[in-house]
Amino acid sequence: MSRANALFGQLMAYGASEIATKLSRLGVVIAVARTLDLAEIGLAAAALATGDLLKSLTENGVGQRIIAAPAETLEATCKRAHRLNWIWCSGLFTVQAALALILWLATGNAMLAALVLVLAGEYLFMPGGLVHCGLALRAGKLKRTAAIAGTQAVTANLLSVGLAVLWPSAIALVLPRLLTAPFWLWAMRRLHPWRPDPQAGLAPTADFLRFGGPVLGTEVIRTARLHGDKLVVGALLGPELLGAYFMAFNAGLSLATSFSAAFAAVLFPTLCRASCRTTALRDGLRLSLSLIAPAVVAQALLAPWYVPLLLGAQHADLATPVAILCLVAIPTMIWTATAGWLRAEGRTGAELRGTAILTGTLLAGTACAAPFGLEALAWTHLATACGVMLALSRPALSLSYPQVFKKA
Repeated sequence: MSRANALFGQLMAYGASEIATKLSRLGVVIAVARTLDLAEIGLAAAALATGDLLKSLTENGVGQRIIAAPAETLEATCKRAHRLNWIWCSGLFTVQAALALILWLATGNAMLAALVLVLAGEYLFMPGGLVHCGLALRAGKLKRTAAIAGTQAVTANLLSVGLAVLWPSAIALVLPRLLTAPFWLWAMRRLHPWRPDPQAGLAPTADFLRFGGPVLGTEVIRTARLHGDKLVVGALLGPELLGAYFMAFNAGLSLATSFSAAFAAVLFPTLCRASCRTTALRDGLRLSLSLIAPAVVAQALLAPWYVPLLLGAQHADLATPVAILCLVAIPTMIWTATAGWLRAEGRTGAELRGTAILTGTLLAGTACAAPFGLEALAWTHLATACGVMLALSRPALSLSYPQVFKKA
């Protein structure tokens, strides 16, 4: 099988997983739009944004060290990674639990504190399966890891729908994440069994720090880009308008976010294994854009029809910002490919700088446009994403298409 066909098959597996996730997530949006008020949705959005910002700290490059490790040091790398995962995730659980207590004491909002604490429970299930996940990705079992991720997400979304109907409250959007964590742990351990070899040594921690430090910074800043805007809007406009913002941006950017995450998961192992990374990068760019561009254009054109149908006539005015935000997927794919190429080349510092620039400009644009309404926010987000992502991606585009992007 050619590299392009293998990449297509793996991307389709992750794509199918994401489509199933988004279809079930659509049920969640429909359910909460009809059972929760905007203030409750805003409260859940704030808790999820806070939890996801902290959860980004689990993306510390440890798993990718397993993927890229030479065969002769793989077992030592896995043993060190296993220990680091337990230390790191236990620390994150403690920090988030403390944050929940601080929120309760500072604001008196027991529900918000409870939501943050519930989300912290995920960290207790992650260390037991992270090495298994890294080994599965290294072995090329991307279709099966996609199936596990998709099953977990769909199950969580279906639980959210049921809870929203039976127990209409912000907890319906949060609790299913914890309830489905044991399934992920069981599935990953079964997919690629592994036990530490007592005879193997331990890889130096310094190797993880050199590679993982910039990766961790990149993932934290990337998550701030994806979720920090909700904190900005909530602080400037209040929970009710945050609820409307959450629904509009979730509907408009969900395809871009999901597909870019799937593309990143597939592209990095592909680039690490490729004999010619330039060709692999060009194949990845061509394939991702040919798949995503028609889909998001159709999604944008159909927004005036499906937004009021799915969210209710009272939210029909969200159709325009949703349509605008759909188009963000196109520059997002180009930057995702560039970031994966930089990481595969070991240039994690350059990826970190690019992610910081992108996040800073997007959050600044959000703060400036927020007083002018959702449509202004959507146009600002699209214009900023196109300008900054394409500028940051010029090195990768010049390498892949030298006849089009001439170096200065």
